[in-house]
Order: sequence, then C-alpha cells, then structure tokens
Amino acid sequence: MELLLDRVASPIGTILIVSDGELLRALEFADDEDRMRRLLKIHVGEFTLKESRNPAGLSARIRAYFAGELAAIDDIAVETGGTPFQRGVWTALRRIPAGTTTTYGALAKTIGRPRAVRAVGTSNGSNPIPIVVPCHRVIGSDGTLIGYGGGLPRKRWLLAHEGAMPAQRELLARAIEPVR
Repeated sequence: MELLLDRVASPIGTILIVSDGELLRALEFADDEDRMRRLLKIHVGEFTLKESRNPAGLSARIRAYFAGELAAIDDIAVETGGTPFQRGVWTALRRIPAGTTTTYGALAKTIGRPRAVRAVGTSNGSNPIPIVVPCHRVIGSDGTLIGYGGGLPRKRWLLAHEGAMPAQRELLARAIEPVR
C-alpha cells in the first residue's frame, strides 16, 4: 500500500501525518518515527511512504488545531486498524471534548468494560493517531498526568492548549511567543 507522508512543524515538535489519500492513517512526532512505522506495519501490512504536501487537507487541519482552532481535528476521518477492543477505546477517546479530561477507569466504564482499566491503558498507549484520537486527555485517577507516548511535557502542553489546565495557560503563552 502506498501512503502519503507530510511533516508539519508544531510548537511541540515536528509531526508526521500519514494518509491513504482520503483517511488519516497515522500521526506521530518525528522523534518517534520508528514507532509510527511499527504500528503502520501492524495495522496496514506492507507499505511505502511517498512525500506529499497536505494530503487530503490533513496538514492544514493539524496546523489550524495548533493555531487555536481546536475543533479543526474533530471530524477528521481516520482508519486505525487494531482489534475491536482497541477500536472501541479509540472511538471513545474521540468523544472526549477538548478542554476536558477523563480517567482510565472512567474510559473503561464508557466502553462497557469497567474492569478492563489496564487493557484500556494499553490500548491508549497503542493509539496510532495521537492528538486526533486524543489519548492525551486521559489522566490518572488522582488527577496526575501519566502515560503519554510523546512524553509528559507534550501532554501537559496539549492539555494547556485545549484549556484543560488553566493554570498552565500563561506558561504556555510565554513558551510559544515568537522570538523578536
């Protein structure tokens, strides 16, 4: 399968966007490209990546999200592969609105599997499309930030960007001010 790849600069690092020309297949930080390739192989089988600018308009929508248009990513069509359980977790993640968080336990209840908290966590960690499938919106039951493949600083940034961590907004604004 030939997939299209674009690289988008963001305040938290370069983001790789992979599309089949219509659907978003993967999104990953450039410093974790190996993980993206492993997950793609699992989910789509053999593939090649062809450089492409703004495949299916996806890059523009990711840029809009980082520019503050949080809803720009809400209805991006995705194809994730994965097991039925994983797809159920990832679908539930997409229902968590920007600016809010949930816990692994609450997410497990949402999918009708209240005892599957660890499996939900594992599925969350296997998400091939972070940000669009917002695994960063899941936090520990005590409110702590735990478990984000892109690293906790990026998770903290994303939550502050979305308004889920109001105390961090001032720091965020200073962190991304342009250098003059």
